[in-house]
Amino acid sequence: MHLIAFISYLELEKNYSRHTINAYETDVNTFTEFCSVQYDVRSIDNVDYNLVRNWIVSLVDKGISNRSINRKISSLRAYYKFLQKINQITETPLAKHKALKTNKKIEVPFSEKEMEEILSEIPFENNFEGKRDKLIIELLYATGIRRAELVNLKLVDLNSTSGTIKVLGKRNKERILPLLSSTDSILQEYLELRQKLEVIKDSTYLFLTKSGFKIYETLVYRTINKYFSLVSTKVKKSPHIVRHTFATHMLNRGADLNSVKELLGHSSLASTQVYTHNSIAELKKVHQRAHPRNGK
Repeated sequence: MHLIAFISYLELEKNYSRHTINAYETDVNTFTEFCSVQYDVRSIDNVDYNLVRNWIVSLVDKGISNRSINRKISSLRAYYKFLQKINQITETPLAKHKALKTNKKIEVPFSEKEMEEILSEIPFENNFEGKRDKLIIELLYATGIRRAELVNLKLVDLNSTSGTIKVLGKRNKERILPLLSSTDSILQEYLELRQKLEVIKDSTYLFLTKSGFKIYETLVYRTINKYFSLVSTKVKKSPHIVRHTFATHMLNRGADLNSVKELLGHSSLASTQVYTHNSIAELKKVHQRAHPRNGK
């Protein structure tokens, strides 16, 4: 099996994140183990679609969702495409596979009222962690950046002269994002307290724990969940929902889809369009309120 070469390809040529690479590796290994245990097949490089189909059936029997199964198959498809690329196989066993049907995933954004309550009414503690937590929420909402992008922000990425921040997105693509004056104000307060930390271990990074280490993604998730639980009854409260909220509110307020695409760091409009369903609902309300024929 050419798994090691595949992992190197994802890392060096595709520039995938470590999280994505780990997911691909786990999925390929899981299928390999299934083939070995169930059919005594030691290498998956030349299997036929029957084995893949049997694996899918076993995953369904375990209660794994169609969405998760599709993701696993996507990893497997990438592996076989790599084998084709290096001329190890001529045809992928997944050539005629069709993705399992899934229910459309609708993520409900926070309302403008909820965001205002979080950033203007919730009493964040007047200390390093309080200022950091407020800046995390403010920056996620003001720029729409991803959780991983926020965690990896560095001090050198800040440009106080232009009022912008440089973000390193997926596949090492850089983009420059404008900062709001409200964001800059909270940022300066945080930086003053950051300088007063007794020990700073990861000095290049913007966001630190109180022990001076770079923050981690779970901390960001917990921060969002902690504060939004105070103002929202929505089931899902996560950094991605704040990103979704940013996009929805921008579109509701008249931003064009291309601009939001650039701000979010999407490579295609198709990725951005998933955020438009709420905007369309808002447009329908405006249309019904304003059109002279409404009610006739």
